[in-house]
Amino acid sequence: MDMRKRTTTLLCLCLFLSSLMYAQEVTLLEQLLEEEELLEEEEEDDRLFFGEDSLFRFSLNEEYSVLSNDSLALEVGFIPKSFDLDVDSLLNSWHVQYFSNVDDYCHDDAQNVSFPDSIYRMRLESLHHIIPLTYNKSVKDCINLYAEKRRSLVRYMLGMANYYFPIIEQVLDEHNMPDELKYLSVVESALNPNALSRVGAAGLWQFMLPTGKACGLEINSLVDERRDPVKATRAACVYFQNMYDIYKDWNLVLAAYNCGPGNVNKAIRRSGGKTDFWDIYTYLPKETRSYVPLFIAAYYIMSYSCEHNLCPVQTTLPLATDTIMVDKMLHFDQITDLISIDIELLRLLNPQYKRDIIPGNSKPSVLKLPALDCYAFVEKEDTIYQHRMDELLANCIPYNAITTGQSSTRERITHVAQSGENLYTIADKYGVTASEIRRWNGLGSNRVAKGKRVVVYVDNGGVTFASAKSTATTPAVAAKSTTQTAASTATSTNGYITYTVQSGDSLYAIAQKYPGISAANIQKANNLPNSKIRPGQKLKIPVG
Repeated sequence: MDMRKRTTTLLCLCLFLSSLMYAQEVTLLEQLLEEEELLEEEEEDDRLFFGEDSLFRFSLNEEYSVLSNDSLALEVGFIPKSFDLDVDSLLNSWHVQYFSNVDDYCHDDAQNVSFPDSIYRMRLESLHHIIPLTYNKSVKDCINLYAEKRRSLVRYMLGMANYYFPIIEQVLDEHNMPDELKYLSVVESALNPNALSRVGAAGLWQFMLPTGKACGLEINSLVDERRDPVKATRAACVYFQNMYDIYKDWNLVLAAYNCGPGNVNKAIRRSGGKTDFWDIYTYLPKETRSYVPLFIAAYYIMSYSCEHNLCPVQTTLPLATDTIMVDKMLHFDQITDLISIDIELLRLLNPQYKRDIIPGNSKPSVLKLPALDCYAFVEKEDTIYQHRMDELLANCIPYNAITTGQSSTRERITHVAQSGENLYTIADKYGVTASEIRRWNGLGSNRVAKGKRVVVYVDNGGVTFASAKSTATTPAVAAKSTTQTAASTATSTNGYITYTVQSGDSLYAIAQKYPGISAANIQKANNLPNSKIRPGQKLKIPVG
């Protein structure tokens, strides 16, 4: 009898252990499936902003850059795109003419200075903050990433912060937002005024196009207010407030900015209802786990840069600016021809105008100028509006045509894909989404081969594209039109033709207008570091 009881007890014990092991295996399997679900939902979740795609993944697919030589990157996890900027190229581009030497009172060195954890913790606690500045290993790894691996990037960001932070701070104050939220723009765009992601997020705050429009930002082929620091910051504040009303926790607001409220809500559910970021940390998408530590590290390194032998690149960008409300269509060349202001500075101050045209005829539009130049503009205003108007604004839609209906600004464009382009970069050019281009052309992916013709239906913002007219003509007429266009935008001097770059131009397209000239010839003649050109730029064409 005792033997039978012992046997029964042993069998029950074995069954219990087997069921326990099975339950553990099921739990592990569920966790793995949840992680896989997160990855699968990345393209389909309710992210409102650039979110996961603003961060580089490791060995996921070739759409993302891999920082394979960064051992720190493996510790930190996923690294923002802003870390991968070619800083040397950035500093040697147009910005370099507005940079002077570093501050004589700041010691800049190639070597970082490391400190014990107690110092980092004390410094973070001493910073003014409403958002919790937790210190842990994840935050320390992110600080080291800034202080050791991306020192040149930090110098650039410190310099640009002198110009952009006062603008952002004023908007944050108007919306009663924590001042430290400005450091989120450091993580998103590294304060690069022309930041454009591989999937079409733009501006300091990296808004996706549908989100920007949903937040009231004007986006078309002429204007993109995601690049306007003031309006984009206002839109970001609206989002911050909406998320704070939901979560009442600023770290969760930051997480929602990155991965969307849907993924934050899933993490809260999977954690058993916990609402602290660090408690739901392991249930968030891997990219978002790095996002809050990177934000804290950005605040730290921008505040204690001198302690790490990092000095800002000093800029002479005009901190004193003023705005003028423009009520007529106006081209940047009309301004720079009559006022002594560099067109690149004009573009930096007014980054929302993608084609160097201010559509003041459709609604009053802002023109930002250095304070002293505002007086010069007012004195010559009538002359400026009339200057080269027929030449520079030949494709403008009449004001009454715009006011009678938005359909008048809709235009069918045939875009010829250039090397390095994808549907996201094409979509940004015309103010549409990649999914719309896929639908219009029956495409199955966002990749597009060089030379492929892609149909795009754009809101041209009130200025038609010259390319649209040529696509409807015969080859002979098109060739004649191209020659006439090239002639109208060029003047001959000392064996060179000076060509004014038009919207939609590329070096290859310009070279096609001049027999025997290649894109490489033009690049060499103008000492261009790469093939990038902008509307309004003057190029020498060696045809003499």
